[in-house]
Amino acid sequence: MPDLWSQEEYRKAYRFAAKAHQGQRFPGTELPYLMHLNLVCMEVMAALRAEPGHDENLAVQCVLLHDVIEDTTVTFEQVQTTFGAAVANGVLALSKNRALAKPEQMSDSLRRIQQQPQVVWMVKLADRITNLHAPPAHWDLGKITRYQVEAQTIYEALRGASPYLAQRICDGPSGPVFDHRIAAYEAFQ
Repeated sequence: MPDLWSQEEYRKAYRFAAKAHQGQRFPGTELPYLMHLNLVCMEVMAALRAEPGHDENLAVQCVLLHDVIEDTTVTFEQVQTTFGAAVANGVLALSKNRALAKPEQMSDSLRRIQQQPQVVWMVKLADRITNLHAPPAHWDLGKITRYQVEAQTIYEALRGASPYLAQRICDGPSGPVFDHRIAAYEAFQ
């Protein structure tokens, strides 16, 4: 039987992420970065409820920690020591390898994500669903277009992990929320 998410493990991962992201802001706002983590976690937890049978504890820990290696000074080793190899490997797969050229980073990350349990795939889908809001004001048209194309690439590569995340109907125009958000992103171009 898969692990259901544990409140204690949730609190442990949340505290770790809060400390690691301390002082960071949700892009374009004065809100703490934890807002992003909570929104992505909400998406993943809804998918877990709709699709029972996954390792929920792994999913929740990976979602709360998904940016600590990429966006803070936290190392893989620190995540592994605190949360174990499965969580650390999931978080590392979700992190871009900055040693690679920028155009190669996403395809490399997607390859590594696809070698992980499907709950890690779900985290990446939920992360991009959450990020498909109005782009930061400083992004030019090229950046907006690249982000939209990258979102479609993520969707195509990982949608098989979660029918809920891939096919969830949005409020407003009917259709999968991810497709709708990708299409709606064109309005910013």
